[in-house]
Order: sequence, then C-alpha cells, then structure tokens
Amino acid sequence: MQNKEQRENAFHAPFVLKNITNTYLRGDIVKELEEKILKEGHALSENILKVDSFINHQVDPVLMQQIGDDFARHFANRGITKVVTIESSGIAPALTTASALKVPMIILKKQPSKVLNDNLLQTVVTSFTKGTSYELTLSHQFIEDNDNVLIIDDFLANGEAASGAIRLLTEAGASIAGVGILIEKSFQPGREKLIAQGIEVYSLARVSKLAKGVIEFIPEEN
Repeated sequence: MQNKEQRENAFHAPFVLKNITNTYLRGDIVKELEEKILKEGHALSENILKVDSFINHQVDPVLMQQIGDDFARHFANRGITKVVTIESSGIAPALTTASALKVPMIILKKQPSKVLNDNLLQTVVTSFTKGTSYELTLSHQFIEDNDNVLIIDDFLANGEAASGAIRLLTEAGASIAGVGILIEKSFQPGREKLIAQGIEVYSLARVSKLAKGVIEFIPEEN
C-alpha cells in the first residue's frame, strides 16, 4: 500500500506519452466520437443535442478513456498541474484526462453546499441553452498561485460556462493552459469568445449544423 508521500509524488510525476493506454491518433478519436453522436445522439433542435446514452447520463468508459488520453497527449509538456471541470457532465472526461496527466481533478460546483462554506470564490453563469443561471463555486484551498490549469467540458456553445470557470481560476491566481471540449457547437460564438481572452480551444467533434434530426460536422483538416 502506498503511503501519503508516495501518493502525492504520483500526482506530480512527469507526464510520459508512453504511459497512455492506447495508440489512437486524434483523427481516430474524432471519427469515433462523431460516429457515436450520429448513432446514439438526438438532435432535438438547433440548440439541443442529447448525448445522454454515452456522456452525461450513461457513460461509455472506454470512449472516455480514449478522449482523456487524447486531451493529455495534446496538452502534454504544458506544465499542467490541475484539471478542472464543471459538474456534472464534464466529470468523466476530466477524470480520465487528469489520470493520464497524473494530476488532481477539481470539480466546480453549480449548487450551493452546506459543506463548502469557507474561502469560496463564486461567479454567476448564464446557460443560454437551458435558459437558467447558476452560481459557480470554487474552494480556494484547492488552487494555488502557481497552478497551470486545463479546463475540460462536454459542450462548448456560447462559452459562458468556460468563461465563468476562467474567471474563478484567474481570481484564485491560476493560469489557464487551455480548454478541452468533447462537442463544440461551432455555429455559436463560444470558441471566438474564449480565443478573444487568449485561451486555446481544443475541440474534438465540431458541429457545423444542428436542427431537429440533423447533425453535421466540420471536416477534420489533413
């Protein structure tokens, strides 16, 4: 059994590409994710893509591991110290990414907590897709001034959730290494909003058109 020092050292061990559990390239991951979306996803409107059979209700652990490995491969050698996500749909890919990078994962909370009540940072985020607002919360004790953070989330649309996470993390003193996204609605302004803040956006499946029963993707560049 590992002692406390061994566990802490494992968190901060250098990321080595050979430790990744598969040999998939980006194109393979993108193709598999797009095929999964076309087969199991449901486009309910121009704003809503339902993927609850493999991402945010039932989770495909093999696909999440491959996605986490791809994010880790892309952001290797960036000196990432923490992976951050927003509860709850981003947890699975964020966890596999953190595991591949051998760093801790932090979950930003959407709901008020009776336990997290000291040294909190909070910001209001509006979801245009759901038509609701919520207070995003981070406990300052888990972020240090020298942290270099990778944000992972399932969807990018208007960029409000990612921007809220960036506000909290920068307020806590961290730097942002980039944002990794499973599904980007490229016809909405989220990517441009984050790039305007100087943030790198690395998305896998980039949806170019969404309508009831219609899902189209931006082709991968060779």
